[in-house]
Formats: sequence, C-alpha cells, structure tokens
Amino acid sequence: MLIFEYLEQNAKLYPDEVALVEISPKFDEKSRITWKDYSLVQPVPGKEFRREMTWKTFDERANMFANLLFTRGIRKGEKVAILLMNSIEWLPMYFGILKTGAIAVPLNYRYDANEIKYCLEKADCSMLVFGPEFVGRVEEIVDDIPDVEHLFYVGEDCPSFADSAEELIKYCSKEKPNVEITLDDNAAIYYSSGTTGFPKAILHAHRSLEHAALTEQNHHGQTHDDVFLCIPPLYHTGAKMHWFGSLVVGGKAVLLKGIRPEWILRAVSSERCTIVWLLVPWAQDILDAIDRGDIDLSDHILDQWRLMHIGAQPVPHSLIERWMQRFPNHQYDTNYGLSESIGPGCIHLGVENIDHVGAIGVPGYGWEAKICDGDGNEMGPNEVGEIRVKGPGVMKCYYRDKAATAESLKDGWLCTGDMAYKDPDGFIYIVDRKKDVIITGGENLYPVQIEDFLRKHDAIKDVAVIGLPDERLGEIATAIISVKEDCHLSEQEVNDFCKGLPRYKRPRKIIFAEVPRNPTGKIEKPKLRELYAGANLVEQQTKK
Repeated sequence: MLIFEYLEQNAKLYPDEVALVEISPKFDEKSRITWKDYSLVQPVPGKEFRREMTWKTFDERANMFANLLFTRGIRKGEKVAILLMNSIEWLPMYFGILKTGAIAVPLNYRYDANEIKYCLEKADCSMLVFGPEFVGRVEEIVDDIPDVEHLFYVGEDCPSFADSAEELIKYCSKEKPNVEITLDDNAAIYYSSGTTGFPKAILHAHRSLEHAALTEQNHHGQTHDDVFLCIPPLYHTGAKMHWFGSLVVGGKAVLLKGIRPEWILRAVSSERCTIVWLLVPWAQDILDAIDRGDIDLSDHILDQWRLMHIGAQPVPHSLIERWMQRFPNHQYDTNYGLSESIGPGCIHLGVENIDHVGAIGVPGYGWEAKICDGDGNEMGPNEVGEIRVKGPGVMKCYYRDKAATAESLKDGWLCTGDMAYKDPDGFIYIVDRKKDVIITGGENLYPVQIEDFLRKHDAIKDVAVIGLPDERLGEIATAIISVKEDCHLSEQEVNDFCKGLPRYKRPRKIIFAEVPRNPTGKIEKPKLRELYAGANLVEQQTKK
C-alpha cells in the first residue's frame, strides 16, 4: 500500500478527528509560519502557540499542494526539495509531492547556503520549497541554481525571488491527482547525516516507505488511540518513519518545536501522548532536570505514556537503568537503523527483551541481519565484525554515485559501516563505527565502549571519545567531556575513575568541552577531530 493511501484511508475513516498538532512553546509573532486557514487556535505573542489539523484537511492540503505542483509543470520522477523547520505544513507538502509521483527531497535545516546548493544540484531538483528562516541562505545562491526552476515560499512576507505557496494553493483543487504510482517507483531522496563527510543522496522507492510503516507498527503495536510525540526534525528518516506506524492506524501526531525537558513533559501531559521517541541527550536532560528538582513529575499527567524508545545512536546502559527507575511502568525499546535502511527498526531490541538492555537487538520485522568480516563471511558468536542488513527498506542506490553504491550494496546486503558482535542468544551489540575505531599501538579501541563506561560517572553529562594522532602510538584515545551543571570534575578524578577500565582502553588525554551533536543526536566526531588534531600535534612538538 502506498504511504499516502494510508492518509487517504484515514481521511475517509476519521475525517473530523485530529491528525496533527503543532506546539510552539516559544511562539514569537515575527517567526510565525502559517497558512492562515490552518490556525484553529489564535496565537498570542509570547504565549504557547498550538495549531491542529484534521485527517480530512490533511489529505485535502496534500491534494491541493500536489495540484499546485502540477501548475508549475512538476511531473512524475522530478525532484522537489523541502527546506522547512518542523511545522504543521511540512507533512501535507511531503505527501503532496508523493501524490504527484515526484520525488521528495527533504533538506537539513542546518545546511549553509553552499550545502543547500550542493544538495539541490546533486539530486537534480527542479523546485525548492522553503520557509522564512532560510530566506537569506536561498537568496545567497538563487542566481547559482539555474536548474531549480521554481521557488515556493511558505510563510508571510514572501521574498521577491519566490512565489507564495500560501497565496497560490487556495486556488487549487482538493481532488486527488490521477497519477499511476507503484511501490517500485522512486519516492524520496534523503541525505546522510554527514558525520563522515559531505552528505550522500540516498534514493528510496515507495516500497521503503511502506515497509517503514509496517515495521514500526509491528514492533510497537500502535492503535488508533495512541498519540505520538514527534520532536526530531522531519527531514530525517527517523522520527517521521516512526510516526508512520501510527499513520497506519490513524493515530494522532504531536509536533513539538522545542527540546527542553519541561516542554516535553508538558506536551506529553497536555496532549495525552502515549508514545515518545527521544534522542539520548534529551532523555539525559529529562533525568537530570528531575534529579535537580527542576521538574516535579507530580505536576504532569503521565499515566497514559506507555512507550519510550530511542534510536539514531548507541544508548548507554546506565541511561536506561536511570530511566526505568524514574518511569518503571514504561515499555522501552531501542531501534537501530540508517537513512540507507529507511530509518526505524532494521534491528530493534523489542519491548519484550528489557533483560537485554545494552543490545541493539535482533533483526526487525521483515529484515535480515548478520555480522561479517571484510569479505562478507559471517562471524561466530562474540566476534566483532560489520553489521550487514537486508530487507524491503534498503535504499535503491546512492543517487548519481555508482562507486559509493557498489561499496555499500553487496548482493542485496547493505554494509552499514557499524562494528558489532552477536551473543550466543542472537542479540547484536554495537561497538562502534568502522571509521571511528581507534588503532593505538596496534590495538583496536572502540570508542563507544569507553564512552559507555565514562557516562557512569555521576558528574559527566556527555562524552565523546576520538582518536588523535600520536607520533609514537599512531593514535591515542582522547575523551572530550561535558560536565553536568553544578558539578566539578578534574582530570585526575577522571583518570582515577578510568582505573576501572583495562589499561589499554583508558583515555590518554582528557579535554573538558561541549560535545557537539547533529540534529539527529549523533556526535559530530569529524568536527572534534578537526578541532583538536592539530593542537595535539603542536603540543607533542612543544614537549620535545
């Protein structure tokens, strides 16, 4: 079933029920992004701003946007880029693009002007849809993207170089476009997170989107009464694809524009959210706020919250232990996936396997997974190798990059680049990214293992372990540590704590600084290596 057909089904079954809610805790009149007739609750400057949309309106808006695209000559197979912050407009536009048979190309809202230009050109986009936050960046490149024939603006005060979607869409039909689309047709190009270099363009078919929905619904048993809280960026495969599991059964989604712990818990309480997908830093921040007394759980209605699940990065065992102490009635799951495997659940722990916390889990619904050596031979229990996955959600290719595609796709298997081992019970434990492995004096160190150990220290909020060049050992393990508020931590205290590690795994250098993460929660290790590698070599030369 095509993903937008679930939307059409819900519009028929639940036309007047709420499908989407947008909550902006820090609403500012100047930053308002809205098509006026969406606003069912009038905003008050400086106050929390809430908007909602029914399933019928959601589907109609998708149809209207699809028909608007037709007026600009957009046809099946063309690419339409979306550069918007999370908002209630985002999803109707995405589904509208899919309904035309065109290919949706969501863009990271952190991209600078040159990165936007690169991604538009890489994907052969003929249209860009953008919001007010990006006017300056788009204006900077507008004369250098001649193949992007149409620019649609979403918001008030439309710039002169674009057309206003708000003004034009009102004249478009609400009827479904008549386009023949199959599950094997191209649907979307997602860009890799870019933590290992410039982003790659990942091409997926409609079958991938369908399988993401079926996988998620199978794993977590969403019902029509579930309410999904969506906080991560919609341009990414993660959170949106998890919501697809609710889409299958007509479950409501709440888009929260903010990540403060009090905002998250207030949204869960006020909207009666039952499922929340978090990133590790946000879960950590919620627990820390509770521990400090900044949040009193008795101030919120949380009994309906049944599932907390985490993905996008390795999850520290200590974090889940703390979470279950605070929320003992929650089901917990961790999901492993990549943009290349359409996000959620090609491997997942499963809510029934709480006794295996620490593992990323077992192959997900409809998926296969194995641990391989460099030649593709399957490894034995407890032997470290690369994770390879296979299933209906694997990408078709890296768009316009045959070499990278050939390197990543082997006989239908996706080579993930993640190193892991499988225990005798079949549960997979990730140890690190292949490219992040530190080789020091001939020994392989897996930074995630060291990071997990360090996070057990009560004063450590976040940590990243990277390899820095060393003239004698090749590389040395270096820990960049972010300390919790109101806590003090010295280098000596860290070194003493690390005596609990084997000597060869102990960090040889400690740096106290913030740990940078991208919008999907992944540590930006290339940025850290670039920042500290040169300084480390200078320091070694100075000591001679």
